[in-house]
Order: sequence, then structure tokens, then C-alpha cells
Amino acid sequence: MNEIKALGANLVAVSPIERRFAARTVDKYGLRFPVLVDPGNEVASAFQLTIVVPEPLRDVYYGFGIDLERVNGDRSWTLPLPTRYVIGTDGLIVDARTNTDHTLRPEPEETLAVLRRIKDGA
Repeated sequence: MNEIKALGANLVAVSPIERRFAARTVDKYGLRFPVLVDPGNEVASAFQLTIVVPEPLRDVYYGFGIDLERVNGDRSWTLPLPTRYVIGTDGLIVDARTNTDHTLRPEPEETLAVLRRIKDGA
């Protein structure tokens, strides 16, 4: 987080979880960045960045104590695809990464490399 700030950037997360769960997550993990709430994955859906968890996999989620209906506050069983946008000070997207496998996230070092390139003017 310190390196992101040192590079002149800010980090913001977006999640479909209900506001109360987002606040708990911030507190539980001591997050030092805002977690914005996307009810019903409306924004993610507008960008076509969601998947529906298949029926057979829902039991696996329940087995791990994950109740998406309760946490997300809807019955859609949709998840956002892991996506990272780097947005320049002019509001334009400088870099975008997404993965169709919802279990794979962009690596922090990749994000830092993009921020370094921007800072260096490359």
C-alpha cells in the first residue's frame, strides 16, 4: 500500500458483498483502502465481467461456509471476474487486466510495474 501511494496512486476495491460485510472485511483485515459496494454486480455486469456459479459448485461453496446469497444479498449466484483497471489522472484507462477464472487475481507486482511505467513516463 505504501508503494502504491509513493507512486502517486490510490487503490480502490469493488465488491458485490453487502455494505455490512464490506465494512467487516475492512475491519477484519485492516484494509487501508476503500471497498466500494456493487449491489447485484450491476457495474460488473454492465462491463460483462460476471459469471454465474454453476449449481454443482454451489454445494462446494456451502461446504466451505460461503453463502453468496447471504453475503451478496441476492439470489443470483454471480461473481465478478477478477479485474484490475489502472486509470490515469485524465480519467482514461491506462491498463486493464481480467481473468475468466474467478479464482485467479492480478498479481500486486504486475500492478506496481504498470504504476512505475506511468510514473517514469513510459
